[in-house]
Amino acid sequence: MSGRRSTRQALLATALLAAVGLLPVAAAAPPEAGYDQARAAQKPHQSDLVSSVDPLIGTANGGNTYPGAVRPFGMLSWSPTSTRGDQTDTGAANGYQYDTTRLRGFALTHVNGAGCHPGAAGDVPIFPHVGAMTTSPSADTKDAVYASDFSHADEVAEPGRYRLRLANGAATDFAATTRAGIGTIGFPKGAPANLLFRTSNSLNGSEDADISIDRAARTVSGSVLTGGFCGRRGNGGGSNKFSYYRLHFTAQFDRDFVRTGTWVNDQLRPGTTSASGGEGYETGVLRAGRGSGGYVGFDTSTSDPVTMRIGLSYTSAQAAEENLAEELGKRATVEKVAADGRRAWNKQLRSIDVTGGAPEKRTAFYTAMYHTYLQPNITSDVAGTYPGGDQKTHRLAPGQDEQYGNFSGWDQYRAQTQLLALLEPDVAGDFAQSLLNLSRHNGGVWDRWVHVNGSTRVMTGDPSAPTLAGMHALGVDKFEVEAALDSLVRQATVPHPNGLSDYGCPGQCHGMRPNLAEYLRLHYAPQDTCHCWGGAAETLEDAAADYGLADWARRLGRDETAATFTARARWWENTFNPAATPTAGYQQARRADGSWVEPFTPGTQVGFAQGSSATYTWMVQHDVARLAQLMGGPATAVARLDEFFRRADGSWTTGGPEDYDPTNEPGIHTPWLYNALGQPWKTQQTVRAYMDLVYGTGPRGLPGNDDLGTMSAWYIWGALGMYPQTPSRGDMLLSSPMFTKATIRREGGPTITVTAPDASPSNVYVRSATVDGSPWSRSWVPASLLNEGGEIRFALADQPNRSWGTGAGNLPVDHGMP
Repeated sequence: MSGRRSTRQALLATALLAAVGLLPVAAAAPPEAGYDQARAAQKPHQSDLVSSVDPLIGTANGGNTYPGAVRPFGMLSWSPTSTRGDQTDTGAANGYQYDTTRLRGFALTHVNGAGCHPGAAGDVPIFPHVGAMTTSPSADTKDAVYASDFSHADEVAEPGRYRLRLANGAATDFAATTRAGIGTIGFPKGAPANLLFRTSNSLNGSEDADISIDRAARTVSGSVLTGGFCGRRGNGGGSNKFSYYRLHFTAQFDRDFVRTGTWVNDQLRPGTTSASGGEGYETGVLRAGRGSGGYVGFDTSTSDPVTMRIGLSYTSAQAAEENLAEELGKRATVEKVAADGRRAWNKQLRSIDVTGGAPEKRTAFYTAMYHTYLQPNITSDVAGTYPGGDQKTHRLAPGQDEQYGNFSGWDQYRAQTQLLALLEPDVAGDFAQSLLNLSRHNGGVWDRWVHVNGSTRVMTGDPSAPTLAGMHALGVDKFEVEAALDSLVRQATVPHPNGLSDYGCPGQCHGMRPNLAEYLRLHYAPQDTCHCWGGAAETLEDAAADYGLADWARRLGRDETAATFTARARWWENTFNPAATPTAGYQQARRADGSWVEPFTPGTQVGFAQGSSATYTWMVQHDVARLAQLMGGPATAVARLDEFFRRADGSWTTGGPEDYDPTNEPGIHTPWLYNALGQPWKTQQTVRAYMDLVYGTGPRGLPGNDDLGTMSAWYIWGALGMYPQTPSRGDMLLSSPMFTKATIRREGGPTITVTAPDASPSNVYVRSATVDGSPWSRSWVPASLLNEGGEIRFALADQPNRSWGTGAGNLPVDHGMP
């Protein structure tokens, strides 16, 4: 979920403005206090791309990334949970805010860049307390006792490893495998040393939790029943327990425990070894003071650190033990596991090798790569078991290597899932199969936003349809292709009873394809009876999904289905009001009786989800020619786009209600629309301008919520000089590459090379291009280039070539549209 964007937009409003004229100007936001720019921007050895990654990028400015230890697509992500004096609110949707330098633990699970506050996951924070246990940690509602300050000077974050020395004297060093982790915790010599397991204190609270301490075996194990993505706030205060999951953990130590204890609510229970009880899901004071956990104490007569090995599972305690045993041998050390993690990350990052560019640009690029590979997240055990959408344990389907969870559909389908399909086709195939599996557990319903294994119902539209269609267009076939299409077609054609419910609206409306019968009757989603977040937004989202189903069916030779959904893909016209002003034609909410919802301005959000009419009017990637025609022709559409991106003084817009918002998904494709309108040089200029203006290095280096890698994926596409023409096709619109060369290696497949010897901060315009050595005058390339491999070579300049890519035969084609 993108979350509320008011904070994002307010921050962007203070960003540096680009100069008037043709060339973009880079923003230069001041560094955060304590941020070591020199260390973060050091030039790496070409073979060690990990050195170009800074996990602290996006930990401020509402990016909601996390800096902790994690492997690619990892189940475990061991990262700090900060506090601003409230144990039920970290001040950030993902548990870590760069400018909050006090923490209450290191949690074991995270979701990258989710914008919904209080967020998701952050399960089982573990805190090293230097001091005696005198009161219940749950009773410490202000985190005054069982928390510690820290300095960023004592923090080292790198892919697969995280180190931090706390002000209380404890020193931590964590490294991750996929489902397990190993850490050392050093305590001051001679000081009381206790390690707290806050089992119930997930970011959203918990329904239940339990802990068990075995002194003889030197183990701590337990589980937490949590979920409720966005908490009760996310759906207007209604119950949000349909996305529950239970996380199991088991921790093993190399040292005896000199003391044990547990707590339940405000009762500290020294000497006990088991406890249970959740916090509940209410926000604020209703959660405060509740919950359970346990602690173990250690002898500190020497300064040797304690070593802990911990494994996770979403299915059972036994599976957590098996995952730990399989991934962390008895002789594992933090150094060895971190080195293995570094190798794993280097292999992952080498899927795109870039040359040229300043060190800070490489850091921004490879950190974006890192962020896109943080999800989807493996939810299956080493034994092949995984948690189903029905809260039961299932086994992997034949041919499936892993089950994945965490699908921020409304966000990811616009940029991240296509990049995943391009770079990791096998992972994308398993992910597609995972979503099909979960739909089967959910009565055939494909949820818009899956957290772990649960349906959250967040956002709007039907994002699984363009997601899987786009994956298939890029050659992904490691899933039940025909069965998935059949299921999604059924969801789009057979009304479901939940579609008549307003439960959870607006943010988490119960129905997928809400009030489908009315949609099929009227050919648009009426604002007054759609049971959706916004009728115009729902219409546009469904049209995009229907186009994906049509194109997917066409590739499979299912012409009747393709024809049906091609016709439906143009229903977006039914919420386009040609009489809406100030310029002719905007998307506008409409009632079931056909009347338009008034009053109307282009900045209205009535009928839309996290965006305005001005933004959503452009959300017709599959039918640009028709949109331009309705606006009065390509020249008029270009003039409107110019006003969308530029203020009267020529500076770039950064998110006003009638302007382009580079921080949120509904409009992020818009800079590339100039290609279809015959002025591709403006795409080249605009993409590079926003890459420089709202992206960079340092904690503020993302424009806002990373949304499970979506904003990072946008940056990668921009740096490569291409972007998906539609979310459901493999054709790519061209802009201008940022690096002199990029080698794209598809795992198990062909290589695509993008070469631009003249690339530089000023050379942002395409003078000419070749594909596989032959002149190329189109402003797009077909999916076959990505699926079969080849080379795109650009000649770039500091002034636009207004003749390249502008001829009628060189414009992108709205495939399949009449």
